[in-house]
Amino acid sequence: MTEPLTAPADDPESPGTAPLPTLTVLGAPDVLRRVEGRREECVDAVRAAYLAHDAGQTANPHSAFLRFPDRPSARIISLPAYLGGGTETAGIKWIASFPENARHGLARASAVLLLNDIETGYPYACIESSIISATRTAASAVLGAETLIGSRTAQRIGIVGSGLIAGHVTRFLADLDWKAGGYRVFDLERKNAERFAARLSAQTPEDTDVRAVDSVDEAFLDCDLVILTTIAGEPHLHDPRLLAHNPVVLHLSLRDLAPELVLASQNFTDDIDHAVRERTSLHLTEQQVGHRDFIHGTLADLLNGRVARDPVRPAVFSPFGLGVLDLAVGRWVYDGAVADGAGLTVPDFFQNAAR
Repeated sequence: MTEPLTAPADDPESPGTAPLPTLTVLGAPDVLRRVEGRREECVDAVRAAYLAHDAGQTANPHSAFLRFPDRPSARIISLPAYLGGGTETAGIKWIASFPENARHGLARASAVLLLNDIETGYPYACIESSIISATRTAASAVLGAETLIGSRTAQRIGIVGSGLIAGHVTRFLADLDWKAGGYRVFDLERKNAERFAARLSAQTPEDTDVRAVDSVDEAFLDCDLVILTTIAGEPHLHDPRLLAHNPVVLHLSLRDLAPELVLASQNFTDDIDHAVRERTSLHLTEQQVGHRDFIHGTLADLLNGRVARDPVRPAVFSPFGLGVLDLAVGRWVYDGAVADGAGLTVPDFFQNAAR
């Protein structure tokens, strides 16, 4: 019989005694306090995770989608992962997307992240993760943009979809001191685009030309960086002329571009096997042409110099969102928050864990 890792609670002197595992809970305010003012560190953590994944130092199974027969727009996704490369973190993100929440004044997405001790398997942290999820998405986006553009400069930035993710991306752009001459914001709800543009205008230098626009075409026209953050379930952008000026497109919502736009572009993602599934634009393109040759590489390929952007073609970065990125940001948040004395520790959560 295998010896227990922890001793019985009433026998603390027995051989092999280990401290009773505790669980620390970090809520949204704890996460926000850690992220604000430290977004450059977030990008560094995400870059390191991409490179560790590329080096084979991770385990990142396919995410699983829980869908509901009577709620076709709703889903809950699980993303288990292990991140090595010096971080040595395991865990899982459990993230729900219920678009109908908006009718009740609730956010569409809610999530928790569990971190597990890699020696015992016991969870040691439960972290509010809608913010972590949005943070790692935004960090990945700005890292992809900088890598493809070659600097932190854009003449004009187009934004399609003015929700939570768009807000996080623009805060990253601001904190990382990106220089942009203007922004064009489009949303199916004009009032949402106007509100977003007003907030963005207040956050940018006075001479920055920020406008809400009436058509999606205007969010592409003359924009050398375009950010797609919609909730589209099927492609709604079909005209390759949108890309005639060879912009960099951050295709964060994954399902906006029809195959004809994908085929007109140089395409990059975070992990090809993960991204070409679940009816993403890349998946639909593969189904149409029967191969994946239209995908030119991953962000890690770009970072390591194995591939390069062709400046006379549009470049599209379509990151599926790897669980190792959630672990990277979640562990970074946990370490810093706990060092600052944040969070609620539950010492007896596993009261019967010692046998």
